[in-house]
Amino acid sequence: MTTTKTHNAAMLRALSDAQTIVIKVGSALVRGADNAVNMPWFNAIADDLRALQAQGKRIAIVSSGGVALGRETLGIDFTTPPSQIPLALKQAASAVGQYHMYNAYHRALAAHDIPTAQVLLTLSETENRRMYLNARATLDALMSQNIIPIINENDSISTEEIRFGDNDRLAVRTAQMIDADCVILLSTIDGLYDSNPHEDANAKHIPLVETITADHEAMAGDAIPGLSTGGMKSKIQAAINAATCGIAMIITDGQERSPLRALQSGEKKATLFKAQTSKKGARKNWISAHLKPMGEILIDDGAAKALHAGRSLLPIGVLNVSGTFERGDIVTIHDKSGHKLATGISAYTSAQAKMMAGKRASDFTEELGITGRDELVHRNDMVLVQTND
Repeated sequence: MTTTKTHNAAMLRALSDAQTIVIKVGSALVRGADNAVNMPWFNAIADDLRALQAQGKRIAIVSSGGVALGRETLGIDFTTPPSQIPLALKQAASAVGQYHMYNAYHRALAAHDIPTAQVLLTLSETENRRMYLNARATLDALMSQNIIPIINENDSISTEEIRFGDNDRLAVRTAQMIDADCVILLSTIDGLYDSNPHEDANAKHIPLVETITADHEAMAGDAIPGLSTGGMKSKIQAAINAATCGIAMIITDGQERSPLRALQSGEKKATLFKAQTSKKGARKNWISAHLKPMGEILIDDGAAKALHAGRSLLPIGVLNVSGTFERGDIVTIHDKSGHKLATGISAYTSAQAKMMAGKRASDFTEELGITGRDELVHRNDMVLVQTND
């Protein structure tokens, strides 16, 4: 496979500076031409991982491929997009293929005396603060012993309502959980283009994205039929989630042997989405990374201005409350045009918030008998959406 020297100093610096890296592997990479495990690729990536560990880097792998490797056993045609496979059949295929996928990583890395661990996560576990912290502690304990966790979504028990949906998002969620510095997405495309390179011969490769804009989102295409659940749209959203938490993200083609070694050499095409300059900290990362908030709060212009000035959300500025949530649940906050402004932890239930909307603290205390803090969402429990203005 021909590679192009990008001379992307920012990308090489991001790789060099990163102490903890999450590597996401796409389904198309783990399945060979005979529809079985692509063992030569696994052996080559194991060499790359050994080299990264020798540089003192902590590594976690988020790998797709369970469904891809289990399709044949379940009689699922390889041209059928994952979205068109019935959930129960997809879960069964994942249960079959997950063993073969993990076993391939185990065998390849064992040849270098690198131990591995299998970790299966669900969205509901990472949305629960206590379980999130437990998973974080487990992954940290593994990596501190130079054990590489092989992470995948627990498809056999996930439902459509509580799924990550694709492993691009799971990779970033994992990176946020373990305070990683960089996420590398290995897929079948070598980065972001200004148009679909499969359809436009003049498509221009974009090696560096300083700040993600709506134009970048518009450039994204759809997933590859038959294998992937993500596509570039998924990767752009993952990049947004990573960058806002101070995590760099790199997209590159992982089909060649030893793609990570080639990436570090600077002779491989890739796109770097730069991290923002500061990290929020583990707790605020957990808040901002929520994929399934329990409710939405619509606020007026005065409250929106207060939020941007670093203040808490008071009930008097609330126009509408939707969803059903309890005290301590995650909610999103929107201006009156519907634009998302922030994510935060509600200090009250949805029923209480609806009664409090538009009222001063003294009013809802005296009239409604609701006692507690004055703020509906305190500023310390809130993460503002970053804007590109």
